[in-house]
Order: sequence, then structure tokens, then C-alpha cells
Amino acid sequence: MKARWSNIEVFSNKKLNRYNRRISSSLQFNVSFWVYQKGNLVAQHLKALENRFGYRFRDKQLLRQALTPPSAGLPIDNQRLEFMGDSVLQLCSTRLVYEAHRDWKEGHLSKLRGKIVSTDSLKKWAKDLEITLERGPRSPKTKKYYSSKELADAIEALLAAVVLDSEAINEDGIKNAFGIVEKYFGEIVQRANPKDWEHDDPKTALQERVATMGLVAPEYELIERSGPDHAPVFSCRARVGKFEVDAKGTTLKRAQMEAARILMGQLSASFK
Repeated sequence: MKARWSNIEVFSNKKLNRYNRRISSSLQFNVSFWVYQKGNLVAQHLKALENRFGYRFRDKQLLRQALTPPSAGLPIDNQRLEFMGDSVLQLCSTRLVYEAHRDWKEGHLSKLRGKIVSTDSLKKWAKDLEITLERGPRSPKTKKYYSSKELADAIEALLAAVVLDSEAINEDGIKNAFGIVEKYFGEIVQRANPKDWEHDDPKTALQERVATMGLVAPEYELIERSGPDHAPVFSCRARVGKFEVDAKGTTLKRAQMEAARILMGQLSASFK
């Protein structure tokens, strides 16, 4: 009887070993296939990004580094590239606005360049490119969320990566980066008009206007704060010399902006 059970045990162990080998092989295949699929998807995404961005990277690791935010928690991130890319973008955008508007004064050129290099502008560019940032151990597990700064940093890092990748094969990196900036912002820059941003930032526009007219700088005064805490109303007064207007807004900043806008209209009407 004992020998019989022993034979059964040997038989069972053999079956179990064969079963385990089949499971192990299946798992290895599944893992390998998953790794292949993931690698293939990454390669496809990078290729599509290069097409939209307008540059083919020879060094794909440099491209992936440019897309790696510090928040991913990986050993190498894009902060050094972003540091360099900030200057690359400043240079390219300066040249772009300078060549597009040769009759503009420095103040208007600076304002337009500031709009190009702003975080909101770069964030929009990143979204137009459909950028997907690299993930790491510190990346959110259940939610794909990129901050405005992370997206803006990725754009600057990509421009730096273009310069380095180009110069590695003796091409003009700045020239290639400028071509990319011009491709995205060129039409926007050509259509730009200083009056366009008077509505967006009337306080700055008013300050620039009074400076050219030789008037004193605008002064703003909070007159009253009314309404409940969840819906306050701010009353503000803006003054330039003998010109004085009142305005209201849901925040002090909005009230000041509205007062500046009204005051701009009065100044324009009085100094025609």
C-alpha cells in the first residue's frame, strides 16, 4: 500500500512540474509580449511626437530625457535641459519678433516675446503636440495629470535637446530650434497688434501710454469692499493727473483692470 502511494506521489509531482513549467513559459511569454507592446507603443508615440514637433531625433534617449519631469522620481530628469532650453527659447523668440516687426519699439517687442514664452503659451504648445510625459515610481498611479509648469518645462527641454542632438552631427542647433519656434509661433507673431493685449492687460497698457504722453504714473485706490465673503465686490479708483475714474470688480485686481480700461478710453478721447 505504501509503495502504491509512493508511485502516486511521483506521478503527481511529475504532473505538477510539467504544469509549473507550462505556467512559467506562459508567464514569460506574456511578460515578454507586454514589454514588447509597451516598447512599441512608446516608440510609436515618440515618432508621432517628432512628426508634430518637426524634428527627428537621432538620440532617442535625449528625447525621452526631455520628456521626464522631476516628479516622476527617475534618476535622470529634464531640469538641466529645461535650464538650457529657457535661453534657447528666449533667443529664438527674440529674433522672431524682432524680424517680424522692424518698426516696433522695444516695449512692444518685449511684450510680444513675453506672451510667447509664458507658461500658458508653452502649455498650449505642449497640448497641441499631445505630449505624454515619462512616468516613474512617483508618478500618479490612477490619474494622468501634468501641471502647467511640467508641460512648459518639457517644451523648453525639447528645444535644448534639438540643439544638442543637432550639434552632435555638426548641424546648426540654434538654427534648427529657431525653425521649430517659427513654425509654431510665426503666424501668431505676424498677426500681433499692440492693441490686442490692451484688453488683456489694461494696467500695463495704461502705464505705457501715460509714459509716452509724459504724464505721471497711474495711481489706484481701494474705495470699498462690499458684499458677502463668498461673493465680494471691490470698488476701485484710478487716477492719472486730472483724470479720475471709479470701477468695480469681483477682485481688487479686476476692479483695477476695469478702471485702467476706462481711463485708457478717456485719455484716448482727450488727446486725439
